[in-house]
Amino acid sequence: MREHPHGHGDEDTPEEAAAPQVWTGRATNRGQWLLATGGAACMALGIELAVDSAWTSGIAPLAMSVVGCIAAGLLVLFLTLAFVHVAVKVDKDCLEVRCGHIGVPRRRIPLAQVRGVDFAPSVTPRHWGGWGYRWRPEKGTAVIVRRGEAVVLRLWNGHTFTITVDDAETAVRVIRDRLRSAASGASR
Repeated sequence: MREHPHGHGDEDTPEEAAAPQVWTGRATNRGQWLLATGGAACMALGIELAVDSAWTSGIAPLAMSVVGCIAAGLLVLFLTLAFVHVAVKVDKDCLEVRCGHIGVPRRRIPLAQVRGVDFAPSVTPRHWGGWGYRWRPEKGTAVIVRRGEAVVLRLWNGHTFTITVDDAETAVRVIRDRLRSAASGASR
């Protein structure tokens, strides 16, 4: 979790009073690189078996071992690299979440679908059943890449969407400003 230069309840300074046109944030989980290394090792084992094998029990067990190691390694490698970090962007119209190095999975939520937003100071993967893109019927949907602060969107359809991201308090403030602006524009 990060230390914030302005504690909870401080008055906004003039620089903070105006929300930026586009707010971006990200969160990273360096621990998942260890899992990615395990996936790469599993793939290397499969390749080693295929190239330099002295199996005497036949080709079928060897082929199954090679394919199994490579498939398991690719699966672990992809899933860990897909959620090693998350990037969040809030502009005037929507919130966009991109996961991993290639930005997949991606979720775009128009701010018109957001009823409210809250700051969660401490979210852990254990609350959601692990890392990654999670769904729990009683809690909603989440993108969890590490433990710590998070943005919790309350949508008009009754669902919630939670994202662990650094400087979540600023993201919440920016989204609230956008929602107030939209509400005041709609009431005119």
